[in-house]
Amino acid sequence: MNDHHQALPDHLVINVQRREDPVSMVTEADAFASSRTYSNVVIRGPLFGVAEQRRGERPRWRLITDMESGYPQDVRDELNSYLWFKARDETDDPRERRALLDAVRRLETERVNDLTVGDTRYRIVRADEFARIGESGMEPPRATDVDSDGWDLELDTPSTTKGFVIDHAAAVGLTEGLDRMGLVPLAYTSQRFPADVLADSRRALRTHPGLVLLPVAFRVMERKEHAWSLVSSQHPTPQDARRSLVYHLTKFLPMFKQIDEDEAAIYARAAEAFSKRRRPNELEVRGRRFEIIRVERMMRIGPAGPEGPRKSDVEIHDPMRMHPLMDEWGNITPES
Repeated sequence: MNDHHQALPDHLVINVQRREDPVSMVTEADAFASSRTYSNVVIRGPLFGVAEQRRGERPRWRLITDMESGYPQDVRDELNSYLWFKARDETDDPRERRALLDAVRRLETERVNDLTVGDTRYRIVRADEFARIGESGMEPPRATDVDSDGWDLELDTPSTTKGFVIDHAAAVGLTEGLDRMGLVPLAYTSQRFPADVLADSRRALRTHPGLVLLPVAFRVMERKEHAWSLVSSQHPTPQDARRSLVYHLTKFLPMFKQIDEDEAAIYARAAEAFSKRRRPNELEVRGRRFEIIRVERMMRIGPAGPEGPRKSDVEIHDPMRMHPLMDEWGNITPES
């Protein structure tokens, strides 16, 4: 009798490959050491983005936005704009433009999480942001994380999340493979979450048993006595987060927090001293402690691909029309 082994579906496969090159070996060692120092995980909450799946790329999905917003409707609005501008700028075919505009019309009135336009399927996708924590606090950037230099506050490093290919079966290193295996059973347990959120989190373990880690990101956090407070958005490198801290201290606080000139000068001097150090990850000023924190995001994967919004995820506004009307010939009706 022939012994036939049925291949597991992609969303259940973690493909671990040993990598012998020096860079990978150092990165693996750094990750292993960090996992021992920062051995616990704290979940901040969900983030949402838009992924596309083109014909011929199945079962893989590609992120076309950053995973930054905490609300599903925000990214439905992003998809609305993406398709409207695609209709305006990227086609001269009236039928193709009509299909794009029909999708826009749906997004103006419905909370659509999955739709197909031509050869491309779009989905609102969900991930959970988390950080690793140890006795000394939250994990800072690792020595092997990609970093940069310079203090030009206008400089923006390209996103490492936008364009990321969601491929559960893609080969990963040993440490990431072990990380993913350890995170698979992770669900919300804190009683600060409502009952429906806890129930949806447990349900996702069954409906979306696979898990993919998105590219690492960095934030500025303020460390308080019994809590951490978010100061910045996500950044692709630690240096981008450091620059955002300097901006926060020298531009944001004087402009929006109505501090007086003496206090503004104190923050400015602290920011100047901070920027004279090479790759600093903490700053104390006026009794406040700011830290550069390494954050990660995990996306659950099921048989049909990445997880979408859950019923318990918060919606803060309804769909709406965001752009002027356009016909299939590209004629735009001016707003009255």
